[in-house]
Parts: sequence; structure tokens; C-alpha cells
Amino acid sequence: MPIDSPGVAFIGAGDIAVLHAAAVKKVPGARLVGLWNRSQDRAKQRAAEFGCKVYATPAEACADPAVDAVFILTNLETHFEYTKLALENGKHVLVEKPVGVSVAEIEEMDRLAKTKGLVVVPGHNYIYEQSMQRTRDLVRNGDLGKIVSAYVMYNIHHPEEVAKRYPGVVRQILTHHSYILLYLVGKPVELCAMKATLHYQEYPEEDIAMVQMRLENGALAHFCASFAADDHAADPWTVMVKVIGTAGSTRYSYRDHVEIKPGLVHSQTYTAYQGSVMNEVRHFLVDCLRLGAEPLSTLADAATAQRMIEAAEASIRDKSVVKL
Repeated sequence: MPIDSPGVAFIGAGDIAVLHAAAVKKVPGARLVGLWNRSQDRAKQRAAEFGCKVYATPAEACADPAVDAVFILTNLETHFEYTKLALENGKHVLVEKPVGVSVAEIEEMDRLAKTKGLVVVPGHNYIYEQSMQRTRDLVRNGDLGKIVSAYVMYNIHHPEEVAKRYPGVVRQILTHHSYILLYLVGKPVELCAMKATLHYQEYPEEDIAMVQMRLENGALAHFCASFAADDHAADPWTVMVKVIGTAGSTRYSYRDHVEIKPGLVHSQTYTAYQGSVMNEVRHFLVDCLRLGAEPLSTLADAATAQRMIEAAEASIRDKSVVKL
């Protein structure tokens, strides 16, 4: 049944909730009903900022009859618990990335959503950028000729106190790279990876990782994810996506739109990121819930992206090339 005026609840009120709240506000007819956060002080602060109520528990948020969709904006380890809670209460879900700790968790989310007839959209925000969708069309139509290589680069310095919130760049950032590659050019068939910790003093997780892949059509792909340093070169690889074919190529860069002011945990505001979240939320609430469209990225895609992450972890652990 189409939902013309969706009520939304947030589980989690951290930094990313700021972008999601702004996005919900821009969707005609949508409203943020309320939010829950583990820290009730933070919950009250955000609720005052967003103009919504505070829930005492996640269960209360998911049971609210005024809520049609729940946004899961908490840490990775809780995504499965809260997504399952929302689905069991008959709510559609947008769950931030990384979607789950394991492939099994993501597949169980998918199974439950299909059983309940509900929509779950993974927070694969980059693919909602118009230039990404144009690249996908060019690839699919054959306008770039035979694809020979693809690159997804990320170089944004994160201080140690910020990085401690995340499970390392392999889990936290290469998830973005994985679903971007899947969306644009398809699955890899084998990969090898390396990681390093170069500037943290206490945090044991990696601050840089790289992955080399062979794709189904024989093309090669390269990932880099780094919290270790910013790229200050003339054409910086802050966030850069390239697809190169025998008849053309494409480029997407964060650096095309930059505001010189802090942006969440970044030293500058990269408006492409904010814009991608806006587009993602609008697609979920309008295209999917109101118009019945299929999500651009599904839980099946999220499961495949997780397989790529787990393969990268296995490659790093075993110093091997891993078949997919």
C-alpha cells in the first residue's frame, strides 16, 4: 500500500542522524516523529534540534503507530537487532552501512523483510549520486566500450579519537567501495588485500587498506581506503571513482563541491556526501514507499558487498588471493 505521508523514527542520534534529519525534512509529506539514542542526553539534544519526540526504548519507537519507517543509525554491531525489531513491528527500514556483521545477518534481514512484505534499503548512499547513475547507464549501454579498469579511492584523515568509533577502514569504508563497484561494473571473481596501521598510538585497527581485484569480464579494479592522511595534491583523491573503458571513461570526485567548514568528522564539508544522503532518503520514502519502486541497492547487494569484505579480511590474514 502506498505511503503518501511517511512517519519516520530514528534509532540512533549520532552525527549521521543530522544528515538524515535534514533529508527527511526535504521530502514533501514526510515527518520525523521521534528518535531513540543510547545516551538520553544526546537524544534530548537531537530531538530539540530536529523538532521531534524522544522514545524511552527502541521497542517504543518501533511500536509507534505513527511511524511507517525506521532508520537504523547505530553502530554496526546493533544493526541486526534493531532491523529485526523494526521488521517484526511491521515497519519499513533504512539501515546504515555496514549493514551487518556477517553475511548470515544480512541474509536473515532479507528473509524476514520478504516474509513480512516490507522494504529494507541498505545505506548505500554513494550510488544515489546522479553521476554514479549516469556511469552505470554508460557501462550497461556499452558506451564506454569494454571496461578495462575501475578505481575507488578514499583518503580522508581521521584522528584517533574519531577512528575509535569504527571497526577499522576495511569494515567501515571498504563497504562503500564494494557496493559502488557492484553497482557500476559488477562482481569481482578474485581479490587480494593488504592493510597497515601508520599513525594511531593506541587504537589497534588499521588506518589504511588496499585491495586488488579481477572482475567477471577480466577487467581489474583497485580500492584504497585511508584514515591515515588527506591527499593535498592538485587533483586530490579525497573520494574518487573512475571507470575506464576502451571507448570512454568517467570520473566522480568529492572535490567538485567543497565548503571550507567542518563537516561531521571531516575537516571540510564535502557536499556530495550530504547530497547523496538526501537522494537516498528521498528514494526510500518517495520512490519505494510511495511509488512502489525497487531500491537501487538491495540486501542481496549488501550481502555480496559483505562477502567482498570478508574475502579481503581472509586475504590479509592468510596473505593470499581469495576466490569469490
